[in-house]
This record gives sequence, C-alpha cells and structure tokens, in this order.
Amino acid sequence: MASHGVRGRSGGRPTLEEVAARAGVGRGTVSRVINGSPRVSEATRAAVEAAVAELGYVPNTAARALAANRTDAIALVVPEPETRFFTEPYFSDMLRGVGAALSDTEMQLLLIFAGSDRERQRLAQYLAAHRVDGVLLVSVHADDPLPDMLSQLEIPAVISGPRSADETLTSVDSDNYGGARQAVEHLVSRGRRTIAHITGRLDVYGAQRRVDGYREALREAGHQVDELLIEPGDFSEGGGRRAMEALLERRPDLDAVFAASDVTAAGARQVLREAGRRIPDDVALVGYDDSAIARHMEPPLTSVRQPIEEMGRAMTDLLLREVADRRPSATRELERRQMVLATELVERASS
Repeated sequence: MASHGVRGRSGGRPTLEEVAARAGVGRGTVSRVINGSPRVSEATRAAVEAAVAELGYVPNTAARALAANRTDAIALVVPEPETRFFTEPYFSDMLRGVGAALSDTEMQLLLIFAGSDRERQRLAQYLAAHRVDGVLLVSVHADDPLPDMLSQLEIPAVISGPRSADETLTSVDSDNYGGARQAVEHLVSRGRRTIAHITGRLDVYGAQRRVDGYREALREAGHQVDELLIEPGDFSEGGGRRAMEALLERRPDLDAVFAASDVTAAGARQVLREAGRRIPDDVALVGYDDSAIARHMEPPLTSVRQPIEEMGRAMTDLLLREVADRRPSATRELERRQMVLATELVERASS
C-alpha cells in the first residue's frame, strides 16, 4: 500500500534523485514531468507521477525556479490600450486559448498592457530583470520595438502573426490571405459587382494580407480592382463608421462591403442603415473573426472564422516548448516556426 509522506533514505524529505530511481528514469526526465514539459511520453509521465505519489515528494518550487533560472511565469503582452482589449472579442478569445493551454501546468500568466511609450519602458525594465520565462505577444504592428527587444534579451517569445514575410520570431497566425479570398469569392458568387473593402490597420501584416486576398479574388473573377473601393480602417467600430461614410460618398453605387473585422462591420452597418441602405438587399456585408457580434447582429453577419482560441493555445504550446528547451539561441534559431491555421467562411443572412 502506498504511504504518503514517506521519508527519503537520507531521513529528510524525499529527493528528486529518489523519485527518479523509483520511476526508473533519469533526474532530467523527472524535472520535465514536474515542469509540465510536453516532451515526455504518457507512460513515462504516469511512472513519474506514481513515484511522486508513493514517496510523497513535494517539489520546492522556489528552489527549483532559482536553480533553473526559471520564474514559472509567462507574460501575455498586448501593445494596445486596455480599452481595445476589453471591447474587441479577438483578445478575450485569445486569452481563453492561452488559459486552456496553461491549465495543466504550474505556469502563472501575467497580462501586461504596453500601449504607450511609458508602459513599454516599464515592460523593458521588467523583462530585462528576467521576471518571466517567456512572452506571448499579440496584435503586433510593423514598427513595434518589442519583438526585437525580446530577441536581444534572449527571452523565448511567440507572436500572433508575423510582422512581415521575413519574420524571425516564432509566430502563429490564421490564413488572412485565404480568408479574404473566401469572403470576396462568396460575394462575387452572389452576383455582387461593386465590392468595397474596409481594411484593418495597415501596419499589421495580417491586415495587409487581407487586402492582398481581396485584390486577388477580384482579379480572378475578372473584376477590375478599383482603389476608390478600398478604405483604411483600424479594426474598430468607429473606424468602420468613418470608412463607410467615405466609401458611400465616393462610390454610392457599391453593392457589397467586406470589412476586416466584425467590429468594423458593425460600424459600417450603422452608417448603411442611416443612409437607408437595406442589408443584404441593397448592400451585402461580410465581416471577419466570426465573433459573438456576428451572430447577434441584425441581420446576422456572414463572417470569416479565424480560430483565435486555437491560435492562443498553439502559441502557448510552442512557447512552453521553447522555455523547456533553453539551448543557446543560435541553435533555437533553426527551429523558429511560422504556423498558419485555416479559416472558414460562415454564411449568414447579411450576404
């Protein structure tokens, strides 16, 4: 019968070495199991957990973290104002995925906003003191200094979407190009001829790729790309309103709008309604994200579903792997990955 709280051979608390001997594995394997590393087989994990239970081994978290130069914490860094985080469903879905990936580990999650220069300076000092083992960075703009700073500090990092085609950090993104193509191909198949696009922030690579997908789908359908039908937005509702007003003034004959987010589509819809345009009779409307907003809009919004929660989970899994494998950065460089997850068009009454 297993007895809990058994004293080790030395008469004190059971040691890591004794757990390893009981499980028939090496000391490093026991460490990996206790640290929640994914690089351990289920059979090995079960053997180590059984030995831990039998011996009553209690890991000394503080000592372990110090010895391994580990903090057992990762940071989710959002280089945006807090208001955006709490109003846009993208961020809450991302946070849900990150939380799910961390639920079976001992890692703490810190949520850090870095929307202003002052907040970024504070963050730089915090990271330079190595207060976290790794960083998840979401909503990255092309000129954001944070990714390069993380590289210089040699802190493991994964970002949500590359900054450019030449990204050096590990990233996880959805297929922005393919998603935009799906949206426009759908509108063309419904007989729409004058299809406008309200973009996201164009200093975000994903938003640029959505514009590329929009253009390519029009060209493939034999439509000319009219630059007057493309209006910059910023993923926000207010940005959607302003862009829609500008588009209606320039091209009152438009019969469809592809918006770079559902929140943007909600702003565009208000302006179309105020202008007396019926959706979808006069103007078809398609959004992006397939958030709760899309389902609750009137009429319900056709939207491109990007698997945001899955992206958060994948980012976290990749980061935990990098944290568990702290070899010199030159070796890790070869393993940096750009993961792209598929999108799906969800058709509803707005188109």
